[in-house]
Amino acid sequence: MNSISGKISSIETAGSLSLVEILAGSNKLTAIVIDTPDTLPLLKVGNTVRAIFKETEVAIGLDEKHSISMQNQLSGTIISIDASELLSKVVLQIETGEVSSIITTKAISTLNLSIGKKVKALIKTNEIMLSE
Repeated sequence: MNSISGKISSIETAGSLSLVEILAGSNKLTAIVIDTPDTLPLLKVGNTVRAIFKETEVAIGLDEKHSISMQNQLSGTIISIDASELLSKVVLQIETGEVSSIITTKAISTLNLSIGKKVKALIKTNEIMLSE
C-alpha cells in the first residue's frame, strides 16, 4: 500500500460526495470520498491527511505531458525494479517519498523502463483513500 502525507488545500462538495485536493510538497493529489465536511471531521482545509492507494492502481507513464483524464500524475525516478515472469514491482522516488507500482513485465520492456529513468506515477482520483 502506498501512503503520501499532505495537507488538504480545497474541498468541493456535491450531495454526499467530496472532491478533496491535497498538497504534498509540490505534488497535488485529488481524491473523491463518500463523505462531506459535515459528516467527516477529517475533511477540513488545512488538515494533514494520508492519501493511501494500492500498488496495483498505479500506472506508469513516460515523463511527458499526458492528455488523459488522470489528474494524479506524480513525477519520479525509478529506484528499483523487481521483475518476475508476468508481473513486476516498480518503485519510484518522488519528492515526498516512494511510490510502488505493480505492472506487467511486458510493460517494463515496452516502455524500456530501467533504474534511473524519469517517469510519472498515474493514479485515478477514485482509487485514493484518505486517513489521518
